[in-house]
Amino acid sequence: MSELFTPFKLGPIELRNRTIRSAAFENMCPGNKPSAMLKDYHVSVARGGVGMTTVAYCAVDQSGVSFDGQLYIREEIKPALKDLTDAIHAEGAKASIQLGHCGNMTHFYTCGYRMPVGASTGINIYSPTLVRGLRKDEIKLIVKHFGEAVDFCRECGFDCVEIHAGHGYLISQFLSPYTNHRKDEYGGSLESRMRMMNEVLDEVMAHAGDDMAVVVKTNMFDGFKGGLQEEDCLKVAKAIERHGVHAIVLSAGFVSKAPMVILGGAMPLRTLAHYMNPWKFWWLKAGLAMAGRALIPTVPYRELYFLESAKRFRKALSLPLIYVGGIQSRAGCETVLSEGFELIQMAHVLVNDPAFVAKMKEAGPDYRSACLRSNYCVGRMYTLEMKCHHCVADMPCALRKEIEAAEADNAKRMGV
Repeated sequence: MSELFTPFKLGPIELRNRTIRSAAFENMCPGNKPSAMLKDYHVSVARGGVGMTTVAYCAVDQSGVSFDGQLYIREEIKPALKDLTDAIHAEGAKASIQLGHCGNMTHFYTCGYRMPVGASTGINIYSPTLVRGLRKDEIKLIVKHFGEAVDFCRECGFDCVEIHAGHGYLISQFLSPYTNHRKDEYGGSLESRMRMMNEVLDEVMAHAGDDMAVVVKTNMFDGFKGGLQEEDCLKVAKAIERHGVHAIVLSAGFVSKAPMVILGGAMPLRTLAHYMNPWKFWWLKAGLAMAGRALIPTVPYRELYFLESAKRFRKALSLPLIYVGGIQSRAGCETVLSEGFELIQMAHVLVNDPAFVAKMKEAGPDYRSACLRSNYCVGRMYTLEMKCHHCVADMPCALRKEIEAAEADNAKRMGV
């Protein structure tokens, strides 16, 4: 049997195979509450054979919410999350949840009618909104909330938490010189900029005890001049390793500066604009119309697009590493495992088909996903629930053409 379908011990828990549904935002939590749709989707992925499925982005408090369709920790959502984890477990998979704080990537009306906070005072032009730098007492409170969130997730039945320290969210905003201009002990040198992350991980590991797995998503590079480069990110990863976490998810990119580095390919601008509320997002629709491709430049797609960078991290780190980025086929999964990575995360292929893992096992080594990375699901999920275009009826012709053009370009790059 392929190593892909063998069990793996991730800290205190055992996964039935080496696959994990990554923490891609579902936008299935209207009113910041778990929905039947969220449960149905993750149960379908669990039934489809994945080793563990990750519920995406749960803020540790309301100030860390960037979308109305995201969760944040509070008692009233506990019964629904317990129902969700019970249903995932019934299908034989483990349940994980991503914990984070969005920092400056929000609006006052989304994060509880307060000014957004970040590592430093400034303006987030992508929102656009004024941002207030966190006071030191507020940093300590957020650190405390991360620890309390671990206990909350245990009570909800989760087996694992994924701490989001990448992609330009709050921990990443402290790490990156692009967003951290502080003059106190949380700013300046890389060692000082890591202080907030180190405090969070100390707190998380203290609360995780011996029964909760902890993984951390971190960047291998921010993806633009003025952000963290690979050498600095390797120092960050080594610092994470010293905390005794059970695995690191190796990613890259910055949502507010280099989003397509995270995803690969082109943002479907027509799709993005089509689904946006013209009153709520007038500023973004106008920006997309005037300079969409300049604001969100394309990163040519290729399979396993993070692998070369990830291999350099593999050589320098000894803890288990989780590969994410451009999984399209069983052959790709086998390649990743052959390079020494213990686990594999995927999202697009599980939006296209929640049974992708089971089909890889049944069909053999030549099986590949039908997903051709148009990123329709991404363009849609900023407004509606994440969904593949093949599940959408009566789609406008302009969007169909945009999807077909992106898929044709990506198919050529993938040689299919």
